[in-house]
Order: sequence, then C-alpha cells, then structure tokens
Amino acid sequence: MKTDYNDNDYAWIKELLQYPVVLKERLRHFEDTSEIQVPEDPIECVIFQERAKKAIRKIAHKRGHILMVGRPGTGKSMLAGMLQNVLSQSLDDYIRPCESILAYPGKDRNHIRVAYEDPETADRLLEDLRANIDAAASTTPVFSLDEQIRTLRRVKLGLMLTTIGLVAGGLVYPLLLAGAGVAAIGSIFLFLQENNHRAQERIQRNQPHAAGANMKHLYDMIPSVLHDPRQQSDLLARIAEPNARVMKGGFRHDPYQSGNLQTVPHQRAYLGAHATAPIIYIDELRTLLRIGYMPELLEIMQEKQYVLEGGQGAGSGAADRSENPLKADNIIVACCNNDTIQRLREEGDGAFLSRIEDKGEIVYMESAVPETPETIRQTAQYVKQEVDRIADEFQTAWGDVLSNEGMESVRQRCETIFGRRLSPGFSLTTRDFSRDAVMEIIREMRCRAADGKLTGILRPINGIIKSSVFEAIFSDAPRVEPEHVRVALQEHLSLEGAMQQEIGRYKKDLKKYIDSITDSIGYVVGLAVIASTASGQMHGQPLPIHGQVDAGGADRVVAAGKIGDIALAAAQNVRASIRRILKKIGAPYVGYEMHIEYIQAHGGVEGDSASAAIDVALISDFIRQPVNAKFAVTGSLTGDIILAVGGVTEKLRSIMDPSLGMYGACVPWQNKHDIEPLLVNCHTAYLQKGAIPGIRIYRGGQDQDPFDVFFCKTKWHVYQIMLDIDRDQVERRMADRCRRDSDVIKRSDRSWRRLAAPKDDA
Repeated sequence: MKTDYNDNDYAWIKELLQYPVVLKERLRHFEDTSEIQVPEDPIECVIFQERAKKAIRKIAHKRGHILMVGRPGTGKSMLAGMLQNVLSQSLDDYIRPCESILAYPGKDRNHIRVAYEDPETADRLLEDLRANIDAAASTTPVFSLDEQIRTLRRVKLGLMLTTIGLVAGGLVYPLLLAGAGVAAIGSIFLFLQENNHRAQERIQRNQPHAAGANMKHLYDMIPSVLHDPRQQSDLLARIAEPNARVMKGGFRHDPYQSGNLQTVPHQRAYLGAHATAPIIYIDELRTLLRIGYMPELLEIMQEKQYVLEGGQGAGSGAADRSENPLKADNIIVACCNNDTIQRLREEGDGAFLSRIEDKGEIVYMESAVPETPETIRQTAQYVKQEVDRIADEFQTAWGDVLSNEGMESVRQRCETIFGRRLSPGFSLTTRDFSRDAVMEIIREMRCRAADGKLTGILRPINGIIKSSVFEAIFSDAPRVEPEHVRVALQEHLSLEGAMQQEIGRYKKDLKKYIDSITDSIGYVVGLAVIASTASGQMHGQPLPIHGQVDAGGADRVVAAGKIGDIALAAAQNVRASIRRILKKIGAPYVGYEMHIEYIQAHGGVEGDSASAAIDVALISDFIRQPVNAKFAVTGSLTGDIILAVGGVTEKLRSIMDPSLGMYGACVPWQNKHDIEPLLVNCHTAYLQKGAIPGIRIYRGGQDQDPFDVFFCKTKWHVYQIMLDIDRDQVERRMADRCRRDSDVIKRSDRSWRRLAAPKDDA
C-alpha cells in the first residue's frame, strides 16, 4: 500500500495557499456589489439550483407537475413563486380561469348544480333575476285587515245599540239591565279587538322588506357565485394544510334548519383550490400524508375533475353534493424534505411519485454545490440581491418617516430603539459589500459545506448579510467590509451555535485543567461537531479523550458513557488495528483490556471521526509516551489509513482561538480542501515536518499566533506529530511492553501454581 508522500502531494498542498488569490481573481469583475447587475429574468435570481430551474421551465412549457425534495432554505418556495412569474408572463391569458362558477338549486334540497359562465353574462343574469323578483314583490298587495275590522265594527255597533235599548227598557223592567251589562261588555271587547287588528296591520306595513318576505322561495332560487375570476390576482394558491375542505371545498353549516329560515345548499357551498387556482403549491407533503388527503389528490390528478361533497359526519351539509363535477386541471408544485420520500414510496406503492414522473419531474434540491467560477459569480449576485431586498425593507419600514420628517428624525428614533447615541452622520441606507466582504460570505458558505463546496442552504446566510449591513450602518462605514461580516457571524448564531459557545468555554477550562495536572500520557484532544437542525451548519468543539491499556485482563475494548453504535464500532476498529501491529511484530500474546473515555461528553458521542484520536490515546498509554497536548486530531481510522471525516473546517475553527492555547491539528489528507476557507483574508505559509506537509495560518496578523495544520495519510504520520516518534520506535516500544507484561504474567502464574500446589506431609 502506497502511503508515502510524493512531489505531486507537496505541490497540491502548496497550491492550496493560492486559493485566496484564485477566489479574488474570480471576483475581479467588481469592486463592490453596486457594480453587479441583477438578472431581469426572475427565475435566474434563484442561485445554484440549475436542475430545478430547468425543470421549472420545462413544466411551465408543458403544464406538468413538479416535486422538489430538499432541506429547508434551499429555495423551494422561491422557485414555486418563480413558476407563477414565468407562467404569468407567458401563458397567463390561457391558464388563468376566465369563467365564473355558479351554483344552482338541484333536484332536491341536498343537491346543487354547478355551471361555468362568462362573468359579465353571470352579472347580467343575476341582476335580471333580482330585478324580476323585486318587481314581483312590489306588485304584491299591501297587507290589510280592513275586512276583519269592518266585521268587528258592525258587530260592535249592534251591541252598542242593543245596550242602549236594554238600558231604556230597564227603566220599566229592571231585569233588562243585566242584559244591558252583558251587551256593554261585549261591545268593549270588540272595541279592543278592533284596535288590536289596526295595530297589527300597522306593524306589518312598517316592517322593512315586508313585501319581499313573501318572496323568500323565489330569492332562494337565485344562483350563487362560488368563484369570480376577476377577484383573483394570483395564479398560485399556497396550501399549508392540504385537507379536503381547503383543497376541494364543501358546504357550510346552516344554524337555521327549521321553519322558513333554512339556507338552501347552493348558497352554503364554497370552493377550494382545485376549482379556483391553476397552480397549487403544497409546501409540506408530510402534512398531506398525516391528514390523509393523498387518495383524493391522486384521483383528482388522474381525472382532472371532482364532485363537490359535504363530507363526513352527521352535521348540516354532510349529505349535500353537486350533481355534476367541477373542473380541476391543476399544476401541482409540491415540496418535501428527504425524510418524507420514504413515506411517499410506501403510500399507495409510490402512486404520487408515479403521477409526478408521468406529468412532470422530481427534483432534488442542492444543499451544497461545487465551488466553480459560475457558482462564485452567482454568490456575488445573491449578495447584491439581498442588499437590494434590505433596501426595500428599509423603505417599507422607514419610508414614511424619512419623507415626512427627514433622516434626523430617523436617527433619533433609532437611538430610542437601540438605547444608545448614534453618530451625527448616521444614515439608515443600505451599504454595498466590498469584494473582500463578499469573500468572507463565500468563506462562510464554504465552511458550512465540505469537500470544496458552497452551502445551498441560504436562509441563515440571509441573516448574516443583513447583520453585516447593520454593522456597517452603525459604524458609519461607506461599504460592508470583512470585519463587519466577522462581527455579524459572532452575533448571528443558531441555537446550536449559542450552545456550542457555552460548551466551548467549558471545554477550554477543562482542557487547561487536564494539561495542568496530568503528564499527557493517554490524553488526546479530539474534535467533534454539533449539527444545526434548521440551518445545516456544523459547530465544532474540542473533545478530550482518555485511553488506558491494562494487561492481563479480558481481551476487549470498553467505552464508558453514552456512546453510539458507530462510535463503538470505531473503537473496536482501533483495537483491531493495535492487535494487527502486535501480530506483525511478533509480540507475545497478552490479554489487553482497552478503556476509552470521552471526558465529560454528557450528551453522548456518535460517529467514527474520533477513531484516530482514540488510537493515539491508546498507543500513548501503551508505550507510555506523552501526547503533544497543543495539537488536536480528527480522522476515521481504517487499518493504518486515516480517511476523511465531516465538519473539518468547523472543527478547526473551534480550536483556533488563541486563548485556548492550541498550536495546530492533524487532519486527514482527503480533507485538504476543507482548509481553503480558513485561508481567506489571512496570512499563511507552507511548512513541513519530516515528510508530512502542512499549512501555517497566522491568527493574529503577519507572523503572529501561528496555527499549523498537518495533512496525514496514515496513523504513523499522526504519531510523528502527536507523539514525536516514528514507526520503528512505536513498534519497538510496543514489543518491549508486550515482553515485559508477558514476563510479569508468567512469573505471577508460577507463583500462583506454587502456592496452589499440595504440600508433602512431613
């Protein structure tokens, strides 16, 4: 196996030092972002996602479907909006709905009929119907109780005359007075009844819409406008919770279901996105699967029509439905994360994926793209776009204050907000980025990816750019410079980043304490990362490791604490690698129990990137050789080879703080390109220790606070840096240790046998 370095290897490491020069050369077309032109084509404002942009153009041409799969922040929502822009500029007059959707009464009280009509024609139809009903209502006789009142009046007058006659006769015959009283009471009752009829007549005549109340059955026959295309400006409907009521529509609940008050079904109907929106954007398919709407969506995608139904349950409208179907020829734009794809494969044997592939495309969004001249150009364009967007936000938030009161008022109000005085020359106007500041943004994007790539998760970068602009504004700088970006990076932290800062302070004190009380035998500084769930950024942190080898025990490896399966397997690989050396040098067999401890890693450890550090710790304890505690190491050990690991850039950044007292690190040879972003806007130099090449980064300016990074191919190279001994010395001292342990064990066994042997009788 060829593990030695050659001339090409050294040339490659020296070539890394040219990365800042090459990067600046790729940005030579501008001095600051004010010189950058933003593309007029809106779809070209989305950077990196070339495959997705091509797919958007193709489905816009053939009106197909698209499924975008990727992590949050990669531009899925922006591309959905770009599809709307492309179609509105190309096929708007053909794809936009041009007919109103009307609902008519159906064959019975639970059915409606749906019709499509020209909006102007529908307006005239409804106006004519209402006018005819109003005319019919105006010709309806006025409410009157005259006939009943006249009858009561005649009877009342007869009773009054009878009363008078009986009173006159009572003067002769007193018994007639009793009849006069009864007749008088009857006339009084009829008088009251007559007044009651007159009051009732007046009340009925004074009620509003009194005539129309008798025409309710005719008003209920007027069709209802379910959708008017003139009132809809967007082609795209964004659906956050895709259930049947939002996507298809239904019938509203009727609280008045008795007497003459109930609302007819066609006036309670409403439509969903399928019937009204040419483009439906489903932001998260996981929600659609959880709600269980997938079977209905598949049927509508296949048939391009559906029947409006009231839905399940026993409430009002549950039994309502349309007699004829609604049109539903939609373009489906759907998004999901990587973890949802497996559920889509299982749901109906991948029926949804099959529908998408039949009529459109499935696109995997790039979470990282190779750094090329084109992606560098797009990154500079992206910074310019964000600067313009910040300018628009300033105008939206402060435009009225600025136009009415001037910049001095804006300054005073900002002083109140921030609680400190601002300079007299303060101006709340956006700042363009200098070329070096753009390089800092590119550097950060490189740090958040790996293997010479730029991160495609741009949403967190937006916040960094905005914070950088604010730093330039409050320092009265004419442009955003690298120091503003660095301050923004310190302040604009994710949740995991804030946690990492706190852990980093603790790890710093822990490392200093261990260095002060130990002889550094068996103690190694490994490197770990914490991944941010939202931004995808990794945050490095030092990981102190202790290894101990005990002779005469069980031949096994013990890793204490909360350790994952991969990390445990890595420890087993280290044990196998050490046993391989012992077998190669012909050392006598001695059972060695190897103990590994991730010092105060209370959150647990997973992954194999610490296997190189574990190997150094165990070898250090095995041969009793102190470890250089000023250097850290990361890498995946396979046999003797050190393989690449993730997050190397962030791991190194976590120990480059001079206050931590670290002088450098050993990294896998394959991770050499992950060092490039650390060289931007820094003084650097090539160095070599023996045959091992490296790069020196000056953290404090010209020739101050050097930090050395060595690129190791095998663990023997790591031993030279961390233990300061070569391969022959390691093998010789391991053989010596095995012989000593073997002799001790043999002597111990002979002593035990002598003690256990039966004594002869005297």
